[in-house]
Amino acid sequence: MSHTISAIIVNYNAGALLRGCVDALMACPQRIEVIVVDNASTDDSLNGMPESGRLRVLRNPANVGFAAGCNIGLKTAAAPLLLFLNPDCYFQPSAIAILLEALQSGERVGMVGGLLVNSDGSEQGGGRRAVPTPWRAFVRAFGLYRLAERWPKLFYDFHLHKKPLPDGPVEVEAISGACMLVKREALEDVGLWDEGYFLHCEDLDWCMRFQQHNWQIWFVPGARIAHALGACSHHRRLFVEWHKHKGMVRYYGKFFRDQYPAPLWWLVVLGVWLRFFTVATYTLFKQGLARLRRRDG
Repeated sequence: MSHTISAIIVNYNAGALLRGCVDALMACPQRIEVIVVDNASTDDSLNGMPESGRLRVLRNPANVGFAAGCNIGLKTAAAPLLLFLNPDCYFQPSAIAILLEALQSGERVGMVGGLLVNSDGSEQGGGRRAVPTPWRAFVRAFGLYRLAERWPKLFYDFHLHKKPLPDGPVEVEAISGACMLVKREALEDVGLWDEGYFLHCEDLDWCMRFQQHNWQIWFVPGARIAHALGACSHHRRLFVEWHKHKGMVRYYGKFFRDQYPAPLWWLVVLGVWLRFFTVATYTLFKQGLARLRRRDG
């Protein structure tokens, strides 16, 4: 029996969260094949994973990153619809049906994502957003978005989760790579994930390319998805921040460099790495303080 959806989960040390995500998919009434791409995990997240005709586990010998992991999963995916899902996501079966209805509601709807929520039920940032241009990122980084009430066009915040939820599906510029349901015909038109990104910003890159090829991206608030943000990466904060900022430079250079004179462009790059230095310094300080407290306690 052919499948309607191929769900691709890139896993790295997600622990018990992975099994919860897989079980949620298996409980859906749709014909879903689940492909877990494991990036050389060192924990027990794959132990007892019930491989079957509906579930396959692809084991990479090394951590190749999120984008490359998605592309590896795509090589074996057979369904006309593709669900990219983080292993730290959990949802009720009805969420997939709601996403599926939205994706199939228009010929040029190429990608949809749901309402990502924290453990307390509040909406996460990133599930619906505008494209973070270098100027918008500057506004966000320095808190200038607080001036948006007076000058909304100048100090627009690309994160939209502080705005009221829409009553139904709406078109947005970008959604989160934590949950993306995509038409295969759109993917074949746009192309694979850019493996030049290791972790972070690859989802923004893909959303930009979907827009360039005139495929619509929809945010679907009725599809509620619990996302344990950062659960797979909290023990390697500096590693994640390094790749996040490296991804920012690649993303800005790929889509916006031609719009800036060279001196201004290099200021953008400098700003990205200054931000990384600030985050890294703060992270190391907190880690050192925590070690001191443990030693003295």
